[in-house]
Amino acid sequence: MKNKKQSSRKELSDLKNPYFDLQAEMGFTKHVGGLKATNELIELCHIDKDTYVLDVGCGVGMTACNIAKKIGCRVVGVDIRKEMVARSRDRAKRAGVDDKVEFRVADVQNLPFEDAVFDAVISESVTAFPDDKRRAVGEYARVTKPGGYVGLNETTWIKAKPPEGLVEYLYKAAGGVKPETSNGWKELLEVSGLREIVVKTYKIRYCPNTR
Repeated sequence: MKNKKQSSRKELSDLKNPYFDLQAEMGFTKHVGGLKATNELIELCHIDKDTYVLDVGCGVGMTACNIAKKIGCRVVGVDIRKEMVARSRDRAKRAGVDDKVEFRVADVQNLPFEDAVFDAVISESVTAFPDDKRRAVGEYARVTKPGGYVGLNETTWIKAKPPEGLVEYLYKAAGGVKPETSNGWKELLEVSGLREIVVKTYKIRYCPNTR
C-alpha cells in the first residue's frame, strides 16, 4: 500500500506550474483585494441583471458564479487551464447557476469570441501574467460592446522602480507575475482605445524575511 504523504509529494513535484496548478488541484484561487475588490469592480463596471459579462482568467469560477447568483446576469468565464475550467463547471452546478454561467478554455491573448459581444469584461490578478499584456488588453477591448466596460483588478507597483529583491520574490512566489505601475496599466488601457478610465490604487504591506 502506498504512503499517501509520499504520493502527494510526488504529485506536487510533477506539477508544471506549482502556483496555478496547485490552486487547480485544491480547488481555490485568490486575487489581490479579495471580495471587496471584486465588489468594487462590479460597481465600476455597472454590472446588473441585464449585463452580459466575460470573466477573463476565471480560475475555479468563484467570481463568475458569485456574480451570476448575486446579480442574476449571464456570465462567461475563460481560463487557460482545463483543470480550472472543470472546477468552475462543478462549482456552477453546486451553486445552481449552471444555466447562467458558461466556462471555456481560452488564452487571454487570443479570445475565442467575435467583436463587441460583452457588456462588461473583468479580470482579476490575470493580466499581469501574459507575455504580451498589450495584446491581452486589446482583446478585452475588442470583445466589449461600444459603451461597455473593461475592469481590471491587478497587482500594481506603487513606485516606478521597486526594489529588485521584491521584484524577484514576487515573480517567483506568484508564478511569474510582472506587475505594472498605475500609469503603466492606464497606458495599456488607453492604447487599446478605452476611454473615461478610472484608476484606483491601494497599498498592501510587504514584510520581507530578515533572518
